[in-house]
Amino acid sequence: MFAGWRGRMTVHKNIPASLNIDAIRAEFPILQREINGRPLVYLDSAASAQKPEFVIESVAGVYRASYANVHRGLHTLANETTEAFEAAREDVRRFLNAKSANEIVFTRGSTEAINLVAHTFCQMLAPGDEIIISRMEHHSNIVPWILLSEKNGFALKWADVTEAGELDYEQLAGLVNDRTRLIAITHMSNVLGTVNDIARIRAIPGVAEIPLLLDGSQSAVHLAVDVQALDCDFFVFTGHKLYGPSGAGALYARGDWLDRLPPYMGGGEMIADVFEDRVTFADVPHKFEAGTPAIADVIGLGAAIRWVERHDRVAVMEHERALMDRAMTGLAEIDGLTVIGTAQDKGAIISFHMEGAHPHDVAQILDKYGVAVRAGHHCAQPLMRRLGLSATARASFALYNTFEEADAFVDALKKARKFLI
Repeated sequence: MFAGWRGRMTVHKNIPASLNIDAIRAEFPILQREINGRPLVYLDSAASAQKPEFVIESVAGVYRASYANVHRGLHTLANETTEAFEAAREDVRRFLNAKSANEIVFTRGSTEAINLVAHTFCQMLAPGDEIIISRMEHHSNIVPWILLSEKNGFALKWADVTEAGELDYEQLAGLVNDRTRLIAITHMSNVLGTVNDIARIRAIPGVAEIPLLLDGSQSAVHLAVDVQALDCDFFVFTGHKLYGPSGAGALYARGDWLDRLPPYMGGGEMIADVFEDRVTFADVPHKFEAGTPAIADVIGLGAAIRWVERHDRVAVMEHERALMDRAMTGLAEIDGLTVIGTAQDKGAIISFHMEGAHPHDVAQILDKYGVAVRAGHHCAQPLMRRLGLSATARASFALYNTFEEADAFVDALKKARKFLI
């Protein structure tokens, strides 16, 4: 079990001057709710973040005033909607610092984006080829590779996790060989909060020439992501964790990868011409966007990115980590509580286990006090087995959380322990 806390223990008393948390919270209608007669303390943003009014209205505005299918119409509504849809693609490009908007494919989220890469990339593999993933992956970056390895005959290799919840870089280096065709790894763990050192991975002998896929579902929210600086070939993220709508996410594919990979799905939009005996495909990125997309949700994703970009990213990171430090200081006072994952400079995610209490029971009691946390295996069962656990409870902090909420979380846990133990 990963015990102890090696990160900062400073109790931060001041919010970064560039952030007005009260004003930010006022933009989120749901944060005004009460749960069981108590103010909502929402600490489940790693699963799905709440939405500001700016995003809600951007989606509603599409349906109210300017909805039509994209790309194929010549009338005013179609042109307006297409322009807004493609503007969202530019929002994603800018947000990730991709070189071209043609490197951005819209998907339903990270899961579909990873599946797109897996199903197309694996068509180029031969039996005996190898792909490396890690034990801290979300199921979205595990299951597609297992299914395809059974079908295509390539070998799946697992990079391990240290006792602190960090990637075992030395063990990973030992897995790399001349049969390694891809490394697919999370940028930031949804369970541990660990931020993997991508430059250190790239520095492993031989890795510089190996394609690299990063699952950025958490890191896109909490870090300033630059795909060019990361030197990754593929990067995926999802909108619903980024204060945006569910059902919209994106895949970044560097350079000519989208030209090299075969289509993922067939249908309208992704074709240039269809004949009785052959098909020619549309230019990238549309080659990978078959069918009618989630138009309003993609436009909402663009709005979410613009909303996030209003705020100083460094100040946001400092605020979130200060919240985590505040909570960690309080958790250290609770007997029998173990924090899972203690990597240095981890993101604002706290997974924990209370001795003698099931995480589901802990979460249900916290809910009685208005505190929303996640409980379960967090779609990371191989990691849970590595931890020797079946489940954990998890509190995850976001831009809109406050120090008072961190304290309320700790207080509710103390009450839960008295009730359960």
